[in-house]
Amino acid sequence: MANVNIKFNGKEFLLSCDDGQEEHLEELLTHINEKFSNLKNDLGNIGENKLLLITSVQIMDEYFETKKKVELKKTELQNLSNKFRELKSLVYDYRDTKVEEMKQLHKDHESFKKEIEKNKEDYEKVIEAAADEIENFVEKANLENQVQ
Repeated sequence: MANVNIKFNGKEFLLSCDDGQEEHLEELLTHINEKFSNLKNDLGNIGENKLLLITSVQIMDEYFETKKKVELKKTELQNLSNKFRELKSLVYDYRDTKVEEMKQLHKDHESFKKEIEKNKEDYEKVIEAAADEIENFVEKANLENQVQ
């Protein structure tokens, strides 16, 4: 345990604290002493006990207000965290939907390519058949012209 000499309301006090906490204790007591002195200046000398009580009430009021604000911020943070999780879920769902759409588009594209190839082959067969018929017709016409 460490000991710290402090001065409060013009009096010296020796307080103990855990090792390494000396600076923190001095900081706390500086804050308390400042509040006490401000109240003493504002209210006059109404008695040390009453000033200590009012100082304690003000410090506790600050503590509880700060605690309320921390709780409010925790709630806000939790709400933001929930919204973030919801948004993250929506993003993943959107991504998964788009991946499926891309797979379907790729599948449709491949199917369309095959259909084009088949149509091209069918068209070439039709052209070939038409060319053969024209050639046969021309040969027939030439033979008929030679016979006459």
